[in-house]
Amino acid sequence: MQISQAKETQRAGLSAWTIVVIAIAILIALPIVAVLSGLFADARSVWQHLASTVLTTYITNSLWLMIWVALGVTIIGTGTAWLVTLCRFPGSRILTWALLLPLAAPAYILAYTYTDLLDYFGPVQMALRSWFGWKAAKEYWFPNVRSLWGASVMLILVLYPYVYLLARSAFLSQSVCTLEASRSLGCSPWQSFRKVALPLARPAIVAGLSLALMETLNDYATVQFFEVSTFTTGIYRTWFGMGERLAATQLAAFLMIFILALIWLEKLSRGRVQYYQSASSSPVQKYQLRGLRSIAALMLCVVPLMLGFFVPAGVLLNMAMENWQETFDQRFWNFATNSLTVSGIAALVAIGIGMILAYGLRLNRSRIMRGATSVASMGYAVPGSVIAVGILVPLGLFDNAIDSWMRSTFNISTGLLLSGTIFALIFAYLVRFLALSFSSIDASLTNIKPSLDDASRSLGFGATNTLFRVHVPLLWKGVLAAAILVFVDVMKELSATLIIRPFNFDTLAVHVFNLASDERLAEASGSALAIVLVGLIPVILLSWQMERQQ
Repeated sequence: MQISQAKETQRAGLSAWTIVVIAIAILIALPIVAVLSGLFADARSVWQHLASTVLTTYITNSLWLMIWVALGVTIIGTGTAWLVTLCRFPGSRILTWALLLPLAAPAYILAYTYTDLLDYFGPVQMALRSWFGWKAAKEYWFPNVRSLWGASVMLILVLYPYVYLLARSAFLSQSVCTLEASRSLGCSPWQSFRKVALPLARPAIVAGLSLALMETLNDYATVQFFEVSTFTTGIYRTWFGMGERLAATQLAAFLMIFILALIWLEKLSRGRVQYYQSASSSPVQKYQLRGLRSIAALMLCVVPLMLGFFVPAGVLLNMAMENWQETFDQRFWNFATNSLTVSGIAALVAIGIGMILAYGLRLNRSRIMRGATSVASMGYAVPGSVIAVGILVPLGLFDNAIDSWMRSTFNISTGLLLSGTIFALIFAYLVRFLALSFSSIDASLTNIKPSLDDASRSLGFGATNTLFRVHVPLLWKGVLAAAILVFVDVMKELSATLIIRPFNFDTLAVHVFNLASDERLAEASGSALAIVLVGLIPVILLSWQMERQQ
C-alpha cells in the first residue's frame, strides 16, 4: 500500500514538473514565434521599399562579415590551440590560459579604442606624420578602420577564443597512439597537424566556429559604429528611424532564418561522419620548437592576444586615469548600479528556471521533456535584436488590449504596463541567456548518482524535497558558474538593451555606446574598463580550470 502511494506521488510529481517545464518552454519560445509569424504579415509597401534600397546591402554585408570572421577565428583559434597544446616554446604554458583573455572585451569596446588609436587625429597617424614629415592625408595612404574589414578584425580578435577553447580541448583528448603513429611514419609537425590532428578536431572546431558566427550576427554596436549596414543595424533603424515595427519584425524574421540556416549547415557539414579515438591516459609528447620556429610560434600567439586584450585595455586604463574626474562621476555609479541590478536579477531568475528545467529533465527524460528543454535553451543562438523585437510585439499587443478594455469599461487609460519596463528587459535577458544557466546546472546534475534520488525517496521525500535537501547542496559549483556566466553576459549585452530598456534607464554598455557614438571615448573609458574587468571573471575561472587539467 505504501509502495503504491509512493509511486502515485512520484507520478504526480513528475507530471507537475513536466507541465512546468513545458510551460516555461512555451513562454521562452513566444518571442521567437512572434518574430517568425511576422513573415506572414502584410507589409508589402515597406518591404518592397527595403528590398529595393537596403536589403541587398544588409545581406551582402552580413555574408561578407561572416566569411571574414569565419576565416579569421578558424585560423587563429585552431593555430594557437595546436601550438600551445602540442608544441613547447618559451611562454607556451602561460599562453595556454592567456589566449582566453580577449573573451573579456566586447567587440564594440575594441572598435571604440582602435578608432581612437587609428583615426586621422589618433596617436598612430600623428606619429607617422611626425616621423615622415607628412602634412596632409593626401600625402600618404592609411587604411580606414571604419569599414567592413575593420569590423571583421574587431570581431575576429574577440571571438577566436571560442574556436581556441574547443579546438584545444579536442587536441588534448586525441589519442597518443594516433599522433605517435603519424610521427613514426615520418610526418613532420605540420604534416601531423594537417593530416591527423586537424581532421580529428574538426567537429570541435566547427562547433566553436558556429558560436563565433552567431555572435557575429548578434553584434550591433561594432557594425553601427563602423557604419556597416547589416541586419542588426537594419532592424534598429527600421523600428526607431522609420517607425515601421512590422517591417522590423520581418527583418528580424529574415535574420532568424539566417541563424537557422547556419545551424542546419553546421549539422549538414558533419553528416553521418563519426570520429573515434582510443582512450589514453598518457600525455602527448610535445614538439620542442627552437630558434626561429620558437620565435615564430611565440609571435603567432602573442599578436592576437596583444591586439585583442592588452592594447585596448591599456588604452582604456590610460584614458580612465587621465580623465578620472569626468569618467567616475555620479552618472557612472548610477549606470553601474543599473547594470548590477539587472544583471543580478537576471542571474537569479536564470538560476531558478535553469534548475527547474534541469531537474525536470532528470526526473523525466522523455522526448517531450528533451524537446521542451531544447526549445527553452535555443535563445542563445538568437541575436539580441531579434529577441527584443519578438518581446515588444506581443507585449505591445497585450498592453494595447488592456488599455482598450480599461478605456471602454472604466474610462481609464493604463498606458504601457509591460512594454519598456524592467520586466520586459529581464525577460529578454532570460530568453537570450537561459541556455547558459541550464547547461551548467544540467552538467552538474549528471554528476550526481541516481542512487541518491532513490535513497531520498525511500526515506519518504518527494521530488521537490529531494531537490532542495539532496541536490542543491551538491550543485553549488554549477550554480555559481551559471550565475557568473549569466551575470557577465548581461553586463556586456547591448543590442536588446538598446531597444527594450525603460526610458531614462541606461546601463554601462548603453552609456559607453552613447558616448562613443558622440566621439567622447575618454568619458566612456571608465565604463568600458569596468565592463572588461567584469568580463575577466569567467575568463579567470576558465583559466584556473585549464591549469588544473594540465
